[in-house]
Amino acid sequence: MPKVTFITQDKEAVVVDNVEGSLMEIAVDHGIEGIEGDCGGVCSCSTCHVLVAREWMDKVGQPEDIEKDTLEFNPDVTPRSRLCCQIELTKNLDGLVVEVPSTL
Repeated sequence: MPKVTFITQDKEAVVVDNVEGSLMEIAVDHGIEGIEGDCGGVCSCSTCHVLVAREWMDKVGQPEDIEKDTLEFNPDVTPRSRLCCQIELTKNLDGLVVEVPSTL
């Protein structure tokens, strides 16, 4: 089963191992601070905004149009931004690293 590393807003690395499914659900289930998933994973709130580590960007892929539209409402968007409710953690993404952006 895959593992994922969340870099928290405090720059702490939190490794979650033996998990699959929605990255947002994994983050919420493991109490990752800054990932709320208020809309339940339907890509409408951007409270699960993450920055994908540069080395994982090609493998994770680009956001679909609906995700891009939702990200437009977030003032902290960067080229590495994704909504983690739209990232399905599978064995192909084993070792994925994402950062929870700081909120100002």
